[in-house]
Amino acid sequence: MKSDVQGTNSAADILIVDDTPDSLRLLYHMLAERGHAPRMVTNGREALEAVQIAVPDLILLDIMMPEMNGFEVCRHLKADPQTQDIPIIFISAIEATDDKINAFAAGGVDYITKPFHFKEVIARVEAHLTIRRLQRQVERANRELEQRIAELQTRNEELAAYDHTVAHDLKAPLSTIISGVDVLEEIWDTTPPEALKEYFQIIRRNAHRMNNIIEELMILSGLRQAQEVTIQPLDMSSIVSAALDRLVELIRDRQAQIVTPDQWPVAVGYGPWIEEVWVNYISNAIKYGGETPHVVLGATMESDTEIRFWVRDNGPGISPEDRERLFTPFERLSQVRAQGYGLGLSIVRRIVEKLGRKVEVESEPGNGSVFSFTLPAWSGGGNQTPVAINRK
Repeated sequence: MKSDVQGTNSAADILIVDDTPDSLRLLYHMLAERGHAPRMVTNGREALEAVQIAVPDLILLDIMMPEMNGFEVCRHLKADPQTQDIPIIFISAIEATDDKINAFAAGGVDYITKPFHFKEVIARVEAHLTIRRLQRQVERANRELEQRIAELQTRNEELAAYDHTVAHDLKAPLSTIISGVDVLEEIWDTTPPEALKEYFQIIRRNAHRMNNIIEELMILSGLRQAQEVTIQPLDMSSIVSAALDRLVELIRDRQAQIVTPDQWPVAVGYGPWIEEVWVNYISNAIKYGGETPHVVLGATMESDTEIRFWVRDNGPGISPEDRERLFTPFERLSQVRAQGYGLGLSIVRRIVEKLGRKVEVESEPGNGSVFSFTLPAWSGGGNQTPVAINRK
């Protein structure tokens, strides 16, 4: 289907529908002489078939035809969203007022009577091609404006969320660090070194916490700016191992049990981003899992071309209302025991959507949760392909 109507100085695809051979030939030569690309059919059925093959820029439609007249053809076209916007100019040998009324009522934009006058036919055709071209330009501009508005709204929401993170999530550990330093300053000369270690550990934990928040903010910002990444077959075993190495302290502190498959199917993607997905999914499964977290990782072939990777936890599960908010930036469902920053799942969604795939969560209160993401399966072709990514 065409994305735009041709300009008045370019060849337009014009469908002529008339059961009279002489009229067909005359209109064909008129339009071809003006540089257009006319097509000819002799009845309504052929006209409906022709528009399914290629949607024309404009239709010249005879009223009086056997089997299906022009009014019926027009109503069929106007009832189909794919063809309802095609300008239709009716043609007839009879200049009857009722026919003109019926023509406009059926959805026609104009009416030409036989015998044809070259200048009149060309003037009306060019006028309606111009109108349609301008309509398409306005529609395209509106779509682009709506998209831009949506992008700006998203940016504003993220900026507001960033403000909250800086004001609240970063302020809390920073306040703890400042307080710890103040206490150390007061007790430094009177407290044995062993007793001071606890304060240093508190300061270190909160410094790491601040660093994690800042890194996640930078990841989100980088995802927004990224234009192209190199897609290649992924060694998922190595990627998951790297993710688990980054979470070794959390796994140890929570005494989490992590189960991984012996083999992984080969998907294609961008390794550094997929590692971030696993880090966020696994860390959430540990933080929000059971008293002793039991986390299972796996993969399922959804089809020959798509793989679903998943993380299952033994946590309390998530209500349907909360599931709707899960992948929104800065959402936290619980402050109990887990210091969630509200950024992780937003990063996951942003990464996977950048790669043209989707994230999902399956959960029922009391039965744990399964978080998943999809990637294309490797077809065995070339190893590296730079691709433009979705700008979301």
